[in-house]
Amino acid sequence: MNERPSVPEGCDVWELVKAGGWPMVPLLLLGVVALAIVLERFWSLRRSEVLPPGLGQEVRNWATRGKLDPTHIESLRRNSPLGALLAAGLDVRNRPREIVRERIEDTGRHVVHRMERYLNALGTVASAGPLLGLLGTVVGMIQMFLGILDHGLGDVNQLAGGIGKALVCTATGMIIAVPALIFHRHFKGRIAGYVIEMEQEATALTDALDGHGRAAAPAAPARGAASNAAAAKG
Repeated sequence: MNERPSVPEGCDVWELVKAGGWPMVPLLLLGVVALAIVLERFWSLRRSEVLPPGLGQEVRNWATRGKLDPTHIESLRRNSPLGALLAAGLDVRNRPREIVRERIEDTGRHVVHRMERYLNALGTVASAGPLLGLLGTVVGMIQMFLGILDHGLGDVNQLAGGIGKALVCTATGMIIAVPALIFHRHFKGRIAGYVIEMEQEATALTDALDGHGRAAAPAAPARGAASNAAAAKG
């Protein structure tokens, strides 16, 4: 019965890091950066932080009741990405619908840019990790073959161990890059879903502002007619 080969004594994580040489330092830094970005984006892109429940309906109620003082709008702007989008529409609520839509779309581009903060860096980690790992492996192989050139082939087992150590950098680069790529795609998809929901809320607010404007419009002619009738009687 064949026995599984035992792990060499002292072959722990620190030994592997040392075996990879100097390219392991930037690789580990990339890993730390990727981890920090993932944790920060998970916290910042919580649903309750981007799309507070009930906020859209509350703002539409403000619009229909006419309770839209500057303090409310400024507080809404600082509330969340959705709040910033709706506040932009309220800023020009008395302008034509096309102007309101343009202001919301312009603000939406800025909001999406803020939500995608650090994602380019995370994508760079996903791309650079394997390349940097491969560079470390190539450097290790060059050093090993230069040693063979100077001192001869020597022990074949030692040669195999040297090749294995050189491949540590490639493995480390892959270990860092694969999760970074997965989380990069995950956050991009989450933001795309948020954008669709924010567009729906913005459209609902625009419709509510239009409805409120149409309801208020007949009131002015009616008051004018009543004034004219009173003047005629006088």
